Amino acid sequence: MNISEAIRIALLSLWANKLRSVLTLLGVVIGVSAVIAVVTFVNGINGYVAEKIFNLGADVFITSKLPKVVGASVRNFNGKVAYGTQNSTDTMVRGWTPSMAAIYDLDLVAGRMLNNTDENTTAGVVIIGDDIRENLLGDTDPLGKEVKVDGKVYRVVGIGKKEGKTLGQSRDNYVIMPISSWFKAYGSHNSINIWAKAMDVGAPFEQAMDQTRVILRSRRHDRVGEKDTFVIETNQSFLSLWADLSGTFFIVMIVIASISLIVGGIVIMNIMLVSVTERTREIGIRKALGARPRDVLRQFLIESVTLAVIGGLFGVAGGIGIAKLVTLAIGMPSAIKLWAVFSGLIVAASVGIFFGVYPARKAAKLDPIVALRFEL
Repeated sequence: MNISEAIRIALLSLWANKLRSVLTLLGVVIGVSAVIAVVTFVNGINGYVAEKIFNLGADVFITSKLPKVVGASVRNFNGKVAYGTQNSTDTMVRGWTPSMAAIYDLDLVAGRMLNNTDENTTAGVVIIGDDIRENLLGDTDPLGKEVKVDGKVYRVVGIGKKEGKTLGQSRDNYVIMPISSWFKAYGSHNSINIWAKAMDVGAPFEQAMDQTRVILRSRRHDRVGEKDTFVIETNQSFLSLWADLSGTFFIVMIVIASISLIVGGIVIMNIMLVSVTERTREIGIRKALGARPRDVLRQFLIESVTLAVIGGLFGVAGGIGIAKLVTLAIGMPSAIKLWAVFSGLIVAASVGIFFGVYPARKAAKLDPIVALRFEL
């Protein structure tokens, strides 16, 4: 019997016993789906985390736990924004210096950015996010309109470009005011974060961080030999944190997937043993007609692998589907990697080989005379 014939018999067996086939392949499908979903999802967001969640490019760093000093400073606070009878709660109220927009890569669809005059005069002006524009002002042109932020009146001078959602949370529910106005509204004894953008990555980036460290150690009177009383973080800092979290999550999912694959392999082995029993006379006839033990062994091994690979194909499709659903649900990207697809199929085939050897060997060792006399 050639390989194509063995595969055809395996497919016919699957089709003839649909419910049994579904139950047989379920473990493999779940195991491969879990692996593919995790790999697809993790690969998709690895390059997305720092830039979209923390808004850090490769040439940006953040210094935190500082008083108000020179640089592009930022302060956040959740507050209430109102326009007429409409209001928005839990809105991110950001206090920015004018240079922060370029570092944060904020784009406007209308109006202008904050400027030095706004900061120096503690101007009551704000830039609003798309959620505020849509939910509070509707079809009204927001520019020049007055909104209340935690009870204080501010004039809208800019409208931010829609950014969508990350981890299910909207990135457009915000207002941005000059940092001087923020301190006037919420108090000047709050710690701030300082964002800085180097001229380039590599040596200029390292030099910029070194210069920042020297200036801040001097400003904060850190003694020689003592640790910094502040923290400088880059996108690599956050990516390392994400790598640790995603690595742990990946290991957990691999363990779960392995258990599913083992269970699926055991089910495949049991089904193949049942198949050997059901086809004992067929095996006897084949051997009587000249089939060698290795021919029978190969036949049942190919059938076992075919079962597992079909489960793997459904698992790959299911894993990619799960990842895409997660993408639609929480706005995070997913990236399909061909190596992950091939790895999933190879793992499935390996399960079929490992758990198919015993039934195949049992079939190959059957005595043709005993097999011909066998009756169910």
